[in-house]
This record gives sequence, structure tokens and C-alpha cells, in this order.
Amino acid sequence: MNNSEIIPLAVTMLVGPGIMAAIILVTTEKPLPVSLAYVLGFTISTALGVSVATGLAALLGNSVSLGDPSDSGSAGTIIQIGLVALLIAASVKQYLGRETAEPPKWLGTLMEADPRKALRMGLLIVVIMPSDILIMLTVGANLEQSGSSLVDAIPFVAATALVAALPLLAYLLFRRRAQRAMPQLRDWMSTHSWLVNIIVFCIFIVLILA
Repeated sequence: MNNSEIIPLAVTMLVGPGIMAAIILVTTEKPLPVSLAYVLGFTISTALGVSVATGLAALLGNSVSLGDPSDSGSAGTIIQIGLVALLIAASVKQYLGRETAEPPKWLGTLMEADPRKALRMGLLIVVIMPSDILIMLTVGANLEQSGSSLVDAIPFVAATALVAALPLLAYLLFRRRAQRAMPQLRDWMSTHSWLVNIIVFCIFIVLILA
């Protein structure tokens, strides 16, 4: 995988509840230990997820042919069209329900999180988000199709860890400004969760079509 593929996928992994959780943890009483625990959990879960996805791609590759990407009638192209249609439908649903949309309730519980809970959330959030699972499957299929090893997935895992750590890095570099800005950003994302989800879906649609 090259940088033009890695960076958008890594960003998409975090946009939404993933980055919202990271921002909330930075606004807690002990931001450093809980944020580090969250980033560690997210990194471990991503690495394990990509490993499993690559294994599944290897198993399916021996029995199912996705065909030539240039063939509009191939199984791979049909799957891509189906995914795009589902993402468009999900975007429309998010927009129509924007007046009553609310962020996941578990995000609110993170304000009292300790390092153990933050680590557990980092481990779980990757596997409970459908978009994250799709991205890991995409990475796994890419590695399998190109004949690459899991070592080649290190840049992707590192990129996701860096994106997950951005709120913490901002806190460390711009302590006072970050302390003022992060709660405002947290509140904005909470009230505009529908828009955040649509952004995630649009980014993934672009990645699929590209």
C-alpha cells in the first residue's frame, strides 16, 4: 500500500466515534494516562483486525475470484457498487434523521474513564464500528492481492495510531489552547454526529471508487 491509500484509510478509521472518544478523553481530569491507554488499545485492535482480515482474504482468495477490476461485470465490481449504494443510503438516512440524531450513549461515560476503561474502549471501538471493519477488510484484501506480508501493514497501523493520538498531541503541544478548544470541539461533534457520519461515508465512497 502506498501513502495515497494509507492516509485516507487511517483518517477514515478515526473520523466519527473513534476521534470523538479521543477528544473526550483529553478533556478528562487525567488526560495523559487515559489517552495513552486508548491509543494503545486502538493500535492493538487495528493490528489484530488487519491480521484477521488478511487471513480471511487469503482463504477467500483460494475459492472466490473477484475478477478483473476493469471488468464492470466482475464480482469485485458488483461488490463495490453494492457497498457504494449502501453508503449512499446510510448518508441519506443520517441527513433525514439529523434533527433527532445523537452520538452513541457510551461516549458520555468516557468522562469518568480510568486507564483500564480507556484501554478496553480502544480495543472494542474498532470491532463495533462497521466502517472500521470494512476498512480493515479492504487493507487485508489489498495485502493479499499484492502478495504483501503483514509487515507491509505496519505503516497503516502506525498511521491510525498517529491519528488516534492527535488530540493528545494537541493537548501536549498547546496545553492552554487545547484545554479551551477541545471541550468546544467535543460539544460540536456531539451535536453534529450526523454530519460526522456522513463525512465518514463520503470518504469511504471516494476510496472505493478510486
